[in-house]
Parts: sequence; structure tokens; C-alpha cells
Amino acid sequence: MTRVLLIEDDPAVRRGVCLGLRRRGHETEAVGTGEDGLQALGPFAPDIVLLDLMLPGMSGLEVCRRIRETSQVPLVILSARGDDVDIVVGLEAGADDYVVKPASGELIEARIRAVLRRVAPAQPAAEPHERRTTYGDLTIDGVGLQVHKDGQDLVLAPSELKLLLFLSASPQQTFSRQQLLEQVWEHSYYGDARLVDACVMRLRSKIEDDPRSPRYVQTVRGFGYRFGPL
Repeated sequence: MTRVLLIEDDPAVRRGVCLGLRRRGHETEAVGTGEDGLQALGPFAPDIVLLDLMLPGMSGLEVCRRIRETSQVPLVILSARGDDVDIVVGLEAGADDYVVKPASGELIEARIRAVLRRVAPAQPAAEPHERRTTYGDLTIDGVGLQVHKDGQDLVLAPSELKLLLFLSASPQQTFSRQQLLEQVWEHSYYGDARLVDACVMRLRSKIEDDPRSPRYVQTVRGFGYRFGPL
């Protein structure tokens, strides 16, 4: 049973989303403020967080940032604010996905399942010596799902980890944003390229010495991205 923490201030939306989640077998806890959501993280130990942006008191963006300071729990923003700027800012704050309200229970369920699959992404079979690969100061363990830089563990969000695993499995091969959406996020619609770009930016900030001159996750202008250690 998946434990879902919903942080949503609108009582009607809260009831509707919770009802849909519980009908689908999820254990759900719902709170109306960001402060209550942060307090519930420890005791409830959710498998995923659904977070509204327009909250009283502490904003949803601040809640997202604070969660990311201490936890890499999968997080989906569920908001009526669907402008490009709002979506990009939310993704850059550390969200794994963004759903614009109103959204059907089927869509929310599909996004939850897709994000949770990224927590433990399936990797193709590999020989023992291929399961842990080192590129310069970066070591990627595709079986243990761990990444190390200069011997130090890196804490990556689910989307960041799966993106890195996917790209590094085919070094020097360029993938379009659409291909990455289908393989990493498992869905696509107009505008979703923002998911890829925001995730690449966050990933670079963690694995690159200089994100402005990336060594590992490189941009191929007009095409997409590739893993190309120099």
C-alpha cells in the first residue's frame, strides 16, 4: 500500500483527491497547510507527496524547498497554476512532476505510479564489472542505485537518478527531450520538455564541478542531451 501525503488547503479538493486515492488502495493523510505537511513527514513517512502551491502561510514552493533540504521523497506538485513560469519554478525547486488542476483521479494515479517507478528504475542486465562504472571523479552504481563523486555519496531525487542512469547507460548517444520524457517520465504532452530541462539543471548542480560548463550531462544544441564524460 502506497502512503500518500496530500498538502492541499481547499477542503473540497482535499476530500475529492483523498477519496480517489483511497478507492485505489492508497493510505492517505491530508493536511491544509505547509507547516502541517512538514510536521507530518516524519510520523507518516509517506512514499510520495502531493503538494499544492497556493497555500496559506508558508507557500508550496517553500515547502518543496524545505522538504528537499532533508528528504528525497518523491514529490508531485498539484496546482491550479499552470503558467510556464509557475511550472518551471516548481520543477526547479525540486519537484519530480507537475500536474495542473483540475485533474482526474486517473491522471493523478498515473503520475504517482510513474514517479514511484523512478525510485527503483529497472536497468538492463549487465556483467558484474559493468554494474559499477567510474567516469573521472563520478561513480555510478546501477545496481545499488547510488552515485558517488570524489568518494562522497550524492543524494539524488528519483527523477535525477533515473535520468543519470538512463543517459550513462549509452555514453555519447544523444536523446531528444521527447525520448527522455517517454523513457524517464513515462508520459508526454505539450510543454513537458520543461520537466527534462529542469531536471538536467538540478542534476548538473550536483554532479558537475561547473554546471555552466558540464562535463558529464552535455547539451547537443537542437537535438537534446547526452552523457559524454570528457
